Amino acid sequence: MKEIFGNLLGLKSSQIKRLENLSRRRVPPQAIVSHELCRDLCALSAETSRQIGLLVDRSGKVVQVLMGEVDRIVIPDLKDYRLAPDRLRGLRCVHTHLAETPLTQDDLTDLALLRLDLMAVVTMTATGAPALIHWAHILPGGSESRPYQIMDPIPPFRPGIDCLNLIQALEAELARKKSDTGGGQAGSERALLVSVFTGPRKDAVDSLDELEELTRTANISIIDTVLQQRKKANPRFLMGSGKLDELSIMALHRGATLIIFDQELNPSQVRSIADRTEIKVIDRTQLILDIFAQRAQTREGKLQVELAQLKYILPRLVTKDTAMSRLTGGIGGRGPGETRLEISRRRARDRIRRLEQAVATVQKNRSQQRSRRQKKGLPIISIIGYTNAGKSTLLNQLTQSRVLAENKLFATLDPSSRRLRFPRDIEVIITDTVGFIRDLPKELMAAFRATLEELENADLLLHIIDISNPRHPDQIHSVETILAELNLAGIPTIRVLNKMDRVDPETCEGLIQRLDGIAVSALDRLSLKPLSEKMEAAVEHLYANSAGSGGKL
Repeated sequence: MKEIFGNLLGLKSSQIKRLENLSRRRVPPQAIVSHELCRDLCALSAETSRQIGLLVDRSGKVVQVLMGEVDRIVIPDLKDYRLAPDRLRGLRCVHTHLAETPLTQDDLTDLALLRLDLMAVVTMTATGAPALIHWAHILPGGSESRPYQIMDPIPPFRPGIDCLNLIQALEAELARKKSDTGGGQAGSERALLVSVFTGPRKDAVDSLDELEELTRTANISIIDTVLQQRKKANPRFLMGSGKLDELSIMALHRGATLIIFDQELNPSQVRSIADRTEIKVIDRTQLILDIFAQRAQTREGKLQVELAQLKYILPRLVTKDTAMSRLTGGIGGRGPGETRLEISRRRARDRIRRLEQAVATVQKNRSQQRSRRQKKGLPIISIIGYTNAGKSTLLNQLTQSRVLAENKLFATLDPSSRRLRFPRDIEVIITDTVGFIRDLPKELMAAFRATLEELENADLLLHIIDISNPRHPDQIHSVETILAELNLAGIPTIRVLNKMDRVDPETCEGLIQRLDGIAVSALDRLSLKPLSEKMEAAVEHLYANSAGSGGKL
């Protein structure tokens, strides 16, 4: 990182040599900058009519010289220097202003966003001499709108403030604040949830509520939620760059380790946001894929989830490490940085091909299992519905089985089939399927085709609806939309209005009439009698139609 960072165009060779000499200077650890170095910085800045800056580590070593423009200076990527909620960067930035202008908002944003030890500006007189040193530091426990403290300016001939002790005291306070907020739990993720919407606010709030449920299902702590309404989404950052900086500062200030966007981010947006902030960023789709990866138990489920994850990640595979690409020689040569990225992409494509072959084998095996069931002539009833509507609980009650059932989204991913015998000695196979969700990621739709193909051979669908959820009309629409996409809308369906014990009787009666369904409580076996009778009647009707047409179920 010893090179001069910035635009050197138009500089004399002697000026470049003086800039290089600055990188060999040292600063007393207790001082912001030495008087002599401060004087030389200002003289060279006045001569070139540009801002000049230094990044100084805690030992007083200049690790980077920055060459700016007339009105601004750009700090390079600092990924090689640690960053954690309870630590500062280990670097302080000192740069010149060509006039007697104190710290700007850009300076303070860089201080907070990059978690620098200090940010200092040396103002200059009309003759190019240093005037004052304006400085600020991170303020532990400060407000999110002002997470820094601007100190009184000091004269350049007396720049000692005992820097090292001040920085150590700030880090000790940051560590204490992190511990007080519970951020010290090992291995725990702390997320800030963000929704940038252009439509009705109610829809955005409902969607963000569902994102909160998904986040808790993934065992991630939620620090806060942020809603921003825009007339049009920013094609680069989704939100404005200034708002993204504020969000990053808030996340760092609150000890967040993760920012989760409710909207799906395209590959270019992921790259742009990742370049702007050093906190991990994922979107709703990736969160759902992560939950599926946690929940998959069988080999088939794991294959399908890995395939979905790789297809999602492949177009987003990027690398910010391009430093080594300069080592290549010859015209059109490819540097090691580019080669590493290509290797990663090639390996991902190879793995995708192998997984697709494995999933095709799964589909073939499932097809053979379905053929054997069809030869036995047993009707198939498939339970479908929005995730966490109570599908597995209902299957357990109907068949006296012990399929995993939890009050979480996507508690079960792998399909479960059980036999069910009705009182009139009619036997059926009843199957629980993966839960649906609004805007089910297309990668999952493709990967879980083998699982969802179970529905194609269903003779009857039980659509489980959680009527205690205020968003149930939207959930019904989402399920029916997915069924239409799978060309399954023509299969006879019984609507099962679950969790009737959580709504008042009058509301329940109105929903029965409006949705043309049967109200049950999957936890109460006695409430399932009307449903069992209707299922039995539907199966008998299917038998009668099949016998009349001379076909099979």
